[in-house]
Amino acid sequence: MASLESLRESLPEYAKDIKLNLSTLAGEETLSAQQLWGSFLSCALATRQQNVIEAISAEASAHLSPEAQNAAFAAASIMAMNNVYYRSVHLMTNKEYQSLPAKLRMNVIGNPGVDKIDFELWSFAVSAISGCGMCLDAHEAQLQKAGMSTAQIQCALRIAAAVNAAATAIESAKYLQAPIAQAA
Repeated sequence: MASLESLRESLPEYAKDIKLNLSTLAGEETLSAQQLWGSFLSCALATRQQNVIEAISAEASAHLSPEAQNAAFAAASIMAMNNVYYRSVHLMTNKEYQSLPAKLRMNVIGNPGVDKIDFELWSFAVSAISGCGMCLDAHEAQLQKAGMSTAQIQCALRIAAAVNAAATAIESAKYLQAPIAQAA
């Protein structure tokens, strides 16, 4: 059965720092268990890397209710849409798009099935992986308004960074088995 430990063991030697960071973060105490494992799960989903998703899903299922697992999936899904839309609107030279309504359904944000603050934290972490500055700012403002500390918010960023790095290490290790073709 997949687990965070099996994920760590599957990482190549050059990803030793990532292995250590995943261990440290799994024991992080600045977040509640639901906040921590929901962050791990939503970030794993955001990487779209099968081994990472399977291992973290298995580990998270021991710490999250079915409702919280569903909400983590919802956070990854809704932010996949929002991060593309809002990052694009923010990056475009034509600022007229920023004044237009998105006209995209986002009802799950208002009723995620878990504490709103937890869903905001997971949405924030997924936005870090996707690189959407507008979403990072918007969710961070909601987290601060709800009383989350900078250390707690930073923990979600650290989880996003380490989970994303694990996915990159696993994908890049595939090229160690098959030499990269050299240009002639």
